[in-house]
Amino acid sequence: MAQEGSRSLIVDEKSLDRMLTRIAHEIVENNNSIENVVLVGIIRRGEVLASRLAEKILSFTGFKPKVGSLDISFYRDDFRRNIAPVLHATNIDFDISGTSIVLVDDVLQTGRTIRAALDALIDYGRPERVQLAVVVDRGRRELPIRPDYVGKNIPSSKSQVVSLNVKEIDGQDCVLLYEADYSNPFIEGEN
Repeated sequence: MAQEGSRSLIVDEKSLDRMLTRIAHEIVENNNSIENVVLVGIIRRGEVLASRLAEKILSFTGFKPKVGSLDISFYRDDFRRNIAPVLHATNIDFDISGTSIVLVDDVLQTGRTIRAALDALIDYGRPERVQLAVVVDRGRRELPIRPDYVGKNIPSSKSQVVSLNVKEIDGQDCVLLYEADYSNPFIEGEN
């Protein structure tokens, strides 16, 4: 674990790529018909990760699953406390009814983001099955939600932040661990 100031580098770019390759292989292995699988990423980083997983699946099966993105802002149970939520456009331009959805997120902790995503998905149709892929599982669940695919388990305390960075948004691919700064009211909270 390399130190970056007060931040610890937990996963580097190569390790993140290997994790995504393994998750993509597991998705193919655990679904009878990859042609029925669609990937839906929770905005923001989940959307990037879903696209990467689709490319990896294409590279070893010759089939690229459809990819969508899901904004859960209005479905969160803390929505009313968030004075100015950042809204993004959901992009699911295909029918999800009868499909096997792999919901993709970056970091899983309490499970509240996933609960909100499940609620949001139902507005778009009735999938045959919903699976969950996360790159990092922190533990500390508050809801009975368990991922089907996990890149790495990183047990951490409530005072710590686990941040998955992707080049497309953050300029680098890595996972960082650092102490939360509760004096900053704009710190990104857990999912």
